[in-house]
Amino acid sequence: MGTPDTLYPALKKELTFPLAWGTSPVRDFRDWRLMARAKVEEHLLMERQDETPYAPEYGVPSRTDSYTQELVTLSLTRHERVRGVLLTPHGPGPFPAVLLFHDHGAKFDIGKEKLVRPWYDVTRLASAQAWADKYFSGRFVGDELARRGHVVLCLDAPGWGDRGPIAYEQQQALASNFYNLGSSLAGLMAREDARAAGFLAGLNRVRRIAAVGFSMGAYRAWQTAALSDDIAATAAVCWMTGLKEMMVPGNNTLRGQSSYYMLHPGLPRFLDFPDVAAIAAPRPMYFLDGAQDPLFTAEGIETAYAKLRAVWSSRHAEERLRTEIWPGLGHVFTQPMQDEVIDWLDSVL
Repeated sequence: MGTPDTLYPALKKELTFPLAWGTSPVRDFRDWRLMARAKVEEHLLMERQDETPYAPEYGVPSRTDSYTQELVTLSLTRHERVRGVLLTPHGPGPFPAVLLFHDHGAKFDIGKEKLVRPWYDVTRLASAQAWADKYFSGRFVGDELARRGHVVLCLDAPGWGDRGPIAYEQQQALASNFYNLGSSLAGLMAREDARAAGFLAGLNRVRRIAAVGFSMGAYRAWQTAALSDDIAATAAVCWMTGLKEMMVPGNNTLRGQSSYYMLHPGLPRFLDFPDVAAIAAPRPMYFLDGAQDPLFTAEGIETAYAKLRAVWSSRHAEERLRTEIWPGLGHVFTQPMQDEVIDWLDSVL
């Protein structure tokens, strides 16, 4: 009887990613993008929801010195209304916009509040500030983006904030129930995120949209760019690797519970993580990872970066891709990293 230690090496040999750009028999890049996106969508196990009206409901606006804060409730799918926050700089607009994706972190009492200061809920403020102190140099990333001239939309993923909070051990049961229904928790999140991009793109106050996220939010950012042409640029912080390099016993991202939010059954038979992200090429993308990140090996990050660089190079668009490993940093999105990302956004949006 096999064990994980013996099965992983044998099974990993079967992962050849035959539909990756450069390996796929499809040689025209536009045709490849369409084929690869269709393959990803097939494995979401969740139908498109384009016909569902967003039917947005806005809360009472609150003004700060440089931007206006609003709560907004949307129908991203026909299954559930989702509450988020929308920040808009003062001025005539239209403005560049950021679809901002929160992390996992096994912390479910706050979702959007991890990245946007919860002016509407004092009870969540202490939890949100502690999270910002731990991962973001004490700064609320969404508020900083708005202060610097970006419209910001940040919504709760299934299970977080107003859509939870679920308990850590409930993730597997939730995902299993989706599979029993012939669907997927990760697929639901992917569809919702792509629909959120469409909503943001339709606002008169918005000019062009970037997807930005940290940790699981980074995964969501590049995945949304792959699925939606509404995303003009992407910044992904601390979530990029090759799958085979990640599949080692004890890796945190392979422990049952949390992995279900990023697990599309069967997709790795065709495409690796960087192959999916590359569907967005040659649009601008910026990947940042910490050299001491315990979740991703340096080998995995470098493998993924090499695949990404090869795709952008094949499109003669090397200058549109930035891949960085920050020395001495772990799984964080520090103020210097944030400033680099915001400056980069200003140059590409």
